[in-house]
Amino acid sequence: MPRDELQNLAFRRQLFFPTAEIYASKPAGFWEFGPIGVRIRNNIINFWRKELVEKERLLEIKGSVILPKEVFEASGHLRSFNDPVVQCKKCHALFRADKLVEEKIAKHIPESKSIEELNALLAEHKIRCPKCKGELSEARLFNMMMRVLIGATQNQECFLRPETCQNIFLDFPRLYKASREGLPLGIAQAGSSFRNEIAPKQTLLRERELGQMEIEIFFNPDKINEIRNFSEIANYKLRLQRLDRGAIEEISCEQAVKQRVVSGKLIAYWLARLQQFYEKCGIALEKIRFRELSSEERAFYAKETWDFEVLTDLGWIELVACNYRTDYDLKGHSKGSKKDLSAKEEGKAFIPHVFELSAGIDRTFYVVLDQAIRKEKRGKDERLYLALVPQLAPYFVAVFPLVNKNGLPEKAKQVFDLLEDYKFSCLYDKKGSIGRRYARVDEIGVPYAITIDYDTMQDDTVTIRERDTMAQKRAKIAELPEILWKLSVGKLSFAEL
Repeated sequence: MPRDELQNLAFRRQLFFPTAEIYASKPAGFWEFGPIGVRIRNNIINFWRKELVEKERLLEIKGSVILPKEVFEASGHLRSFNDPVVQCKKCHALFRADKLVEEKIAKHIPESKSIEELNALLAEHKIRCPKCKGELSEARLFNMMMRVLIGATQNQECFLRPETCQNIFLDFPRLYKASREGLPLGIAQAGSSFRNEIAPKQTLLRERELGQMEIEIFFNPDKINEIRNFSEIANYKLRLQRLDRGAIEEISCEQAVKQRVVSGKLIAYWLARLQQFYEKCGIALEKIRFRELSSEERAFYAKETWDFEVLTDLGWIELVACNYRTDYDLKGHSKGSKKDLSAKEEGKAFIPHVFELSAGIDRTFYVVLDQAIRKEKRGKDERLYLALVPQLAPYFVAVFPLVNKNGLPEKAKQVFDLLEDYKFSCLYDKKGSIGRRYARVDEIGVPYAITIDYDTMQDDTVTIRERDTMAQKRAKIAELPEILWKLSVGKLSFAEL
């Protein structure tokens, strides 16, 4: 589906739209989520929480978005969290140097390219300003941290966090001691991070305030292959694109470990859990891959990286960075804070290693929409809808009176109240023709609609309509809670109803 179609739906149905859009001075890279968008976005976070945080018995925190300067000196962000930037000498527009080169030569430029190498490429390919064709300055490094001055005298220098994981590393010693859990220990957090992107674009795919769902697994590196639940996923196949292979391969977790494709069972286990989660989000398996990153592409702290990517209308989009960070973070913060951040097992003290699954909330939101949007012809009419899985849909069921008179609205409200009492997420709408109401809820991805009509007033039956097929079936009001529950948990298909 073309990007413009998705953006038009997002703006029209209050999914997301620009921050401060009524002002000409609005900053780029910031987005609002409307009532429907918030529900879908929250459902993504809650589904992640249910499938990964709760099922895997991880600890969840909520950390501050502002942290002191010393944290980012220890983490290396003030030294290494940079993008190469060039500026037009004529119109003064700023651009990422590596992206300009990529667009010109249609080839990926690794993040490890030096400024000297980038300047040589800019000169070799005679790259000029994309806006006005003016001459570009030489490339320089631009640090993407957002600085904040704290206190009435503004004498404490702090920064907005560029990633949610730093809180987790800082909190590890307290949580490790208090949790009475041994290693591996997983800690999770969902929240906002901030990056002063040079050229934010493609709506939610490159933001200055971005949502992250972070999982950090702390473990003893000597026990990377001692994973309690590995047998559950041993035969499950990962879709991997290795550095030395062009095509995507389907490799079982057990084989990935035996062939040393990954560093150990812990890595394979969490890659499997992540792939399973996104399958349950409605993303087709054939559009999924873990792409192995070379040493030139990996973040400065990573020993091994697999980017989880999904094929969209815009190409492959990274949703999750899966990084084996070794002991880089705890060792750095131990040195910076002068505190002991070691763990102890069997009388031996060591700095735990960390495997990270850092998922973009808003990127996931965008890609879920991209994968769910459908457009089809029905005779002379054209139909647009979101085929969202029920777990992510803003509402599970809509309730409509056929017409807004003759006692039907009152009866429909009784049905609505009944379903709400059973904790179903419900939408009630009595305005407009029934066809328009169906179209409205289809566009926001509501899986089922219940219509109260004149037969309902006689025999207490209603029409249940399925979103994707538009098929309709009759059912008794008294049976609705059980039917909807079975549909919601997969114990009943609509065809079996």
